[in-house]
Amino acid sequence: MSAVASKPDAVDVLLSVDGLSAGYGEMPVLNGVSLEIRRAEIVALVGSNGAGKTTLLRALSRVLACTGTISFMGHNLVPLTPDQVFGAGLVQVPEGRQLFDRMTVEDNLLMGAYRRADKAAITGDLERMYALFPRLGERKRQLAGSMSGGEQQMCAMARGLMAKPQLLMIDEMSLGLAPVVVEQLMEVLARIRDEGVTVLLVEQDIHLALSGADRGYVMETGSIVHGGEAKALIDDPAVRKAYLGL
Repeated sequence: MSAVASKPDAVDVLLSVDGLSAGYGEMPVLNGVSLEIRRAEIVALVGSNGAGKTTLLRALSRVLACTGTISFMGHNLVPLTPDQVFGAGLVQVPEGRQLFDRMTVEDNLLMGAYRRADKAAITGDLERMYALFPRLGERKRQLAGSMSGGEQQMCAMARGLMAKPQLLMIDEMSLGLAPVVVEQLMEVLARIRDEGVTVLLVEQDIHLALSGADRGYVMETGSIVHGGEAKALIDDPAVRKAYLGL
């Protein structure tokens, strides 16, 4: 197993997960998962299809029952509802985008801010989203369902950012998208990281995710099998052989 980076100061840890197990009915999926995510970093959670990555996100978002510990900004998330977790600043961009297809782009973005009461700031954040994703500014009156897959992914990410997340969890961002679009989205992730937003990027495309991340975890059959600095994982012979085909 790869060497995990040295333990960070407690004040830097945004999310701490310890011994998390979850599943569906009698079928266990997660087996004692433990990981840490620090403030203002991009963390990649990678692994093959069926490894348990989306199940972990569902447990963190509290839409799936689990056992273990989930500490977010020093607070225990396990007893909370999904809406309470969302309100606490842990926001998920789901696989498949799940936009409101028959609503405009701008109305979709405003749905991301539905819990916010700072109306003036919401207006400013809309303009910020159009600066981050210029194509959305051009399409803001267009029905979200009529856009291309890449534009819909931009819309889903911008909607998540409109919630003012402390941690933005993105599930399979690159799925079905052209490489040039994925490169643009990775650049956006680096920008928002530099502005203080923490990102958990869940991907089957291991090389893509680790190339753009600060740290990473590799999941296999419901367990974390490697973890550490992203560059070290890419260079790890075991990871390269098992997951990168090198």
